[in-house]
Amino acid sequence: MASRDEWLAGARPRTLPAAAAPVLVGTGAAAALGSASLPRALLALGVALALQVGVNYANDYSDGVRGTDLNRVGPIRLTASRAAAPGQVRIAAMAFLTLGAALGLWLVILSGHPWLLFVGALALAAAWFYTGGSKPYGYLGLGEVGVFLFFGLFAVLGTTYTQAGRVSWIAIVGAVAIGMLASALLMANNLRDIPTDALNGKLTLAVRIGDRKARWCYAVFLGVPILLGAICAIQQPWSLLVLLIALPTGIAASAVLIGARGRALVPILATTAQLELAFAVLLTIGLWA
Repeated sequence: MASRDEWLAGARPRTLPAAAAPVLVGTGAAAALGSASLPRALLALGVALALQVGVNYANDYSDGVRGTDLNRVGPIRLTASRAAAPGQVRIAAMAFLTLGAALGLWLVILSGHPWLLFVGALALAAAWFYTGGSKPYGYLGLGEVGVFLFFGLFAVLGTTYTQAGRVSWIAIVGAVAIGMLASALLMANNLRDIPTDALNGKLTLAVRIGDRKARWCYAVFLGVPILLGAICAIQQPWSLLVLLIALPTGIAASAVLIGARGRALVPILATTAQLELAFAVLLTIGLWA
C-alpha cells in the first residue's frame, strides 16, 4: 500500500507549473483585452491542475503495466515499483480526470460557449491516450505535439476565450511560447529516458531523432519563447520583463547542450518547470500592466 508521500511523489508535483503557466498567460491576455475574470481564471486553473495530475497518474499506470518504467531514473513510479496496485493508480487517474471534466463543464457553462465541450473532450482523450490504449501517441514520437497543443495553444487560448469571448494576437503569441516551454519540459524528460525508452519500444521524439538533435530541440524550445514574449512589447511594453529570465534560460540550455544525462537531467526538469512558471508570471504582469 503506497504511503501518502508516495502518492504525492507519483503525482509529479514538479510538472504542475506546466499546468498553471498557460492559465496565467491566458488570463494576462484577457486582461490586455480588458476582460480578465478571477473566478473563471481560478476555475481554469483547477481544470489544468486536475488534468495534469490525472495524466501523470494515467502515464504511471499505462507505462507501468507495459513494463516501460521498470528501470527509470526520476520520481517514484507507483505501478512499476509495486508501491500501489495498477487498479488503484488507474482509479486515481480517472478521479482527477473526472474532476477536471467537472470543473471544465462549470467553466463552459459560465462562459456560455457550449462548443468548448468538444475541446474539453479532446483534452481528456489526449490525457489518456498519451500512453494509454493499444497505440499511444506518446510511443510514436508525437508527445511534444500533444503537449504543444493542449498545454500551449488550447490551454492559453481557451483561458483567454472563456474570459474575454475572443482572442488576440498577443494571446496567440503567448500560447505558442507556453507550448514550446511545455515541450521543452517533456523533451528534457524524454532525453533522460532515451536508453530505457529505446529498449522498451517507446519511440519518443528524442528516441527518433537521437540524443544530439534532442538536446538542440530542447534549447530551441526553451530559448525561442523569450523572443516571443519580448515581441508582445510592441503592444504591451512591460512584456519585456520576460528578458529577466534570459540568463537562467541560457544556463539551463547550455547544461543540456554540453551533455547532462541520466540523473543530472533530473534537476534540469525542475529548472525547466520553474522557468516556464517564471516566464508565465513575468509575461502576465507585463500584459496586465
